[in-house]
Amino acid sequence: MKAIITVLGKDMVGILAKVSGLCADNGANVAEVTQSILGGLFAMIMLVEIDESKTGIKELSGKLDLLAEETGLEIHITNEELFNSMHRI
Repeated sequence: MKAIITVLGKDMVGILAKVSGLCADNGANVAEVTQSILGGLFAMIMLVEIDESKTGIKELSGKLDLLAEETGLEIHITNEELFNSMHRI
């Protein structure tokens, strides 16, 4: 299964490392990443593969929520199938 992780917030050193490190620690493979700095704000979208993950999407979501709280970032994870269904016209 694949999932989309979005990250938004004030730019600071190590955001990509923290989010990708958390994914790696939980067996989620980062397949694609795009990021931008927009007027001092950080924006990132990651496509992660969690088929081989030792944690499910709900547990990974909880860990990302804790990271968001620690860093002051907005971090969300959505199942790719749900994401695609929400954005079909």
